[in-house]
Parts: sequence; C-alpha cells; structure tokens
Amino acid sequence: MKKMRTLVVVHATLVPPDSLEGYSEKEIDEWRTEYDVTSTLRKAGHEVRCLGVSDSVSDLRGTIAEWQPDVVFNLLEEFNGIVKYDQHVVAFLELMRQPYTGCNPRGLLLARDKPLCKQLLSYHRIPSPNFAVVRRGVKLKVPRKLKYPLFVKSATEDASLGIAQASIVEDPARLQERIQFVHEQVKSDALIEEYIEGRELYVAVLGNDRLTRLPVWEMLFGTLNESAAGIATRKVKWDKRYQEKHGITTRAAEGLSPAVVARLDKLSRRIYRALGMSGYARMDFRVTPAGELYVLEANPNPNLTADEDFAQAALVAGIAYPEMLDRIIALGLSYQAEWRAFYG
Repeated sequence: MKKMRTLVVVHATLVPPDSLEGYSEKEIDEWRTEYDVTSTLRKAGHEVRCLGVSDSVSDLRGTIAEWQPDVVFNLLEEFNGIVKYDQHVVAFLELMRQPYTGCNPRGLLLARDKPLCKQLLSYHRIPSPNFAVVRRGVKLKVPRKLKYPLFVKSATEDASLGIAQASIVEDPARLQERIQFVHEQVKSDALIEEYIEGRELYVAVLGNDRLTRLPVWEMLFGTLNESAAGIATRKVKWDKRYQEKHGITTRAAEGLSPAVVARLDKLSRRIYRALGMSGYARMDFRVTPAGELYVLEANPNPNLTADEDFAQAALVAGIAYPEMLDRIIALGLSYQAEWRAFYG
C-alpha cells in the first residue's frame, strides 16, 4: 500500500504518547489500542496525526479542511459519553466526503441498538435468545414466553458495561433488582434474554461486499466455571489480575465440528449483510452442548489492540498486524458511501 496521510481519531482522553517509556502498565492499558494503531502506522511509513474528540466536531472539521487526510482511521467508541452517538461522527465524515475506516453509520445504528438488532435478526431467521426490553420509567412486565434463568444487560452499552454474575437471574425478585440496577446505574433501558449455557465463540469478519471470515475464537473461563457462570463480565474482559487468578483466556477454538464451523461462517456473513455493516466486525455466539448456535451480539469496530482477539485471529489466518491495519484502511478507501455516486 502507498503511504497515506492518516488522521487517527480517538476519544479526547485516549490520545497516546509517542513512546511507552515512563508509563505504568495500568496507564498504558487505557490507550493501548490507540498506541498500537498509531505507532504501527508510523512504522509502516504512513504520515499520522492523532486527534482527540469529546463533545465537539469543530476540531475534526478544521483538521480535515486544513490537513486533507487521505483517510480517517476511526477509533471512536462514543461521542460526549454516549455510545450510540459514534454513528453521528461517522455520518459527519460522510457529509465532509472524507474516507474513513470501519463501519458505516447505518451499520453502527442497527448494531448498537441491541433490541432493534435482535428484531432484524429474527426477521432474517437468524437464531438469537428470546428477549424483552424494559424501558426506563416503564413498569416491568415479563412476557410469559421467557424462561428462567434470564440474563439482564444494557440495551445500548458495550464492553460488558453493567454485566456481572448478578446479571443472571433465577426469579422475579432478582430480575426486578437487576433491571433497576441497569436503569439507575448504567442509565439505559434493560435488555432481558434467556440465558444460553454453552461455549462462547467469537467470529471476526473483514470486508465491504466481499467478506473474509477469520478463524473462530473462543473465550475460556478457566476455573471460573467451577464457582460461577461462564459469562463475559466486565472483570472477565478487562481485569488482568482476575483473568490470571481464574486462568481466563481466549484462543483459537478447538474441537468444533466442521458442520458448526460452516454454520458459524454462514451466520456471520448473513448477520454482517443483514445489518449493512462494512469495514470489520465481530460476531459473538454461544454454542450449546447439542451444537445449537445462538448469536449474542454483533459488534462493529471491535477492539484492534495487537494482542486482543481480532488481531490474534487475523494472525492465525496469516495476516500480520501491520497488514491487517492496511487492509482496514483499504476497505475504508474503497467503501462506496452515498456521496461517491455524486462526487466520485
């Protein structure tokens, strides 16, 4: 790939330094993804600027107008503290006719709104757990079709925010308690799903029209399964001491039958297209002991840290980290946004 003028857009508090020297591991973890991306692009010869965005697009507009980047490498996961608003920043880039990496606004909208996403999956007959939504300020009324145990989470937040062992409930009293927690502490509507026991699998996809499915990855819960449910709580995902204590890790999935792998491949592609996603994404599944598959979530623009699931799955597929970032840039440059039909 030719060398690009690349504007890396991140949250205002996550602008990485040029070097890791002098920083603690805890400090580095905060902006590890941003550092991995910017430092790798620079080493590859790209001209890179990093811009922090919080609650205004003024600096973004000014930088694009003044510097005229070839591509914006989008690492934003929220805008002004609201996860669902990242779509508006991407829409703003389209209004400026600025190529960018990752998912388009429509795909972000459909995937970030979990109840809407599940309704679309149901329409396309893609299996996901039965669910109900309890809006903030609305009296609880659980549909009779839902069977305990139930799993309660935010209808909009990601990165396992608000998910803990207490998210799995066995009776109406616990259900009411957890819904109240999501409403008051997470400050979002609550999504209630039937809990699916089984292995947790992740399927990464790269592409716009033509899709590449990366090797199936698995979350291994280690000793946690001996005392608690194997679910991807916030501690399981982000607390390194907790991970080490329980032997929690992820790796390429082993022992899956060819039929299950083929089904995962087909479902992942169908989900990607049903939600109109582009760039790159990760689908989260549960597979039961009987081999039944259920999609839990579709995640556009997943974590791109070099040692995390997406990049490691790419590496197993023979795609080194610098090449993976170049592929993501190429997909951003080739994405056929609406403005291209009018302005080329």
